[in-house]
Amino acid sequence: MDQICVVTTVVDARSVADVLAATAVAGRLAACAQVGGQVDSTYWWQSAMETSAEWSVQFKTAPDRVDALVDQIRASHPYEVPEILVTRVASGNPDYSAWVHEQTRP
Repeated sequence: MDQICVVTTVVDARSVADVLAATAVAGRLAACAQVGGQVDSTYWWQSAMETSAEWSVQFKTAPDRVDALVDQIRASHPYEVPEILVTRVASGNPDYSAWVHEQTRP
């Protein structure tokens, strides 16, 4: 099985999540992107505890496209310090993995 990666971020508006998802897929940096429903996040920011509504975005990509995808997310992300997490998938459907690799070729 070709290995794939899941890159995850959160943003403060559904419209921003949709743009990040569409831009990554259109640029072949991700085979697909899923925008998750609203979640409430609690965190420390500038010495104060805050809670805010956020939308998650999960991108499925090939390992050789991760750096470019992370760079694009960072450049377009509205947060000063965006959460961008990369997870390597240990196993899964080999047909899906092959599809991810095919769709992330420029």
